[in-house]
Amino acid sequence: MHALVTEELVESYQRDGVVLIKGLFANHVETLRKGVQRNIDEPGPYAAENLKEGEGGRFFDDYCNWSRIAEFEDVARHSDAAEVAADLMRSKTVQLFHDHVLVKEPGTSKPTPWHTDGPYYFVQGQQTVSFWSPLDPVTDASLRCVAGSHLWEKPVLPTRWLSETSFYPDEDAYMPVPDPDAEGMIVREYEMEPGDAVAFNYSILHGARGNETSQRRRAFSLRLLGDDARYVDRPGPTSPPFPGHDMVAGQKLREDWFPILYKR
Repeated sequence: MHALVTEELVESYQRDGVVLIKGLFANHVETLRKGVQRNIDEPGPYAAENLKEGEGGRFFDDYCNWSRIAEFEDVARHSDAAEVAADLMRSKTVQLFHDHVLVKEPGTSKPTPWHTDGPYYFVQGQQTVSFWSPLDPVTDASLRCVAGSHLWEKPVLPTRWLSETSFYPDEDAYMPVPDPDAEGMIVREYEMEPGDAVAFNYSILHGARGNETSQRRRAFSLRLLGDDARYVDRPGPTSPPFPGHDMVAGQKLREDWFPILYKR
């Protein structure tokens, strides 16, 4: 087991679906900052601006850039993230799904809407982990996760952030997006230093506060898969879409597109 991980932490991850890993990317903060700046300067095909006209600040995000931004590939392959993920997932293997960058400039009051990543993805399985790591100190513009929501019987409806419409046509297959604050749910939220990481299951309901501070909030996420992850058909285009993947339901994700980062 990795030095940053204890059996108690693994138990917490399995039960709550979310834990804080202090210092996971501490030795890679400058590398990631360079990668994020390159990503902003040279956006990929999935880059998005997530504010409506008249909303203040800037909320930029982009994903699936590790194969063209060397800093992201370096961190994915050479940080301790994959080994820590194996411990948390209780998995023998760890496979890269994708990277994700989210930047909120000062004065961006818009929060990241409550959502669950899993329904957007073409992945099914309990052995999943996302690492969300701020590259600036975080006190207010923080990630928020609903403890235990990865075990809910029904997935949360995926929606488009700007239009606030349903992502798929069959809404009956999903539960409406709840309001965790109004409904008194247990929300995990952490003050974090650059390089700390929140680890959460793909099925966790989460969101993030707006950035009303005077400094940027840059965050890097790494999405990883374990032994039981399999391709699943969704009732529409997924996010990320990965066009032309040629996978079929029940298949492990192809390793030439989604490389194995760690094996026991």
